[in-house]
Amino acid sequence: MKFRPLHDRVLVKRLDSDTKSAGGIIIPDTAQEKPMEGKVVSVGSGTRGDDGKLQKLDVKKGDRILFGKWSGTEVKVDGDDLLIMKESDIMGIIE
Repeated sequence: MKFRPLHDRVLVKRLDSDTKSAGGIIIPDTAQEKPMEGKVVSVGSGTRGDDGKLQKLDVKKGDRILFGKWSGTEVKVDGDDLLIMKESDIMGIIE
């Protein structure tokens, strides 16, 4: 199944976080926080400006991004756990 978000929405796959702390302690799955870093899977076409022209999104497929802890809506697409969020929920692109 193909999925393309609409307008200024972005489909994101969370990137796995470290399972060890800086001191070498292994953190169990139940105590781990959800990562706030992800990879853009798909982007919408953009939003319409006041002049009626389409404004493209700043992020593109394949970008590594940083987003807020409670950002997005969790969905399952083809068995993968993904997030759908607005571009404004994205804090930045990791280069």
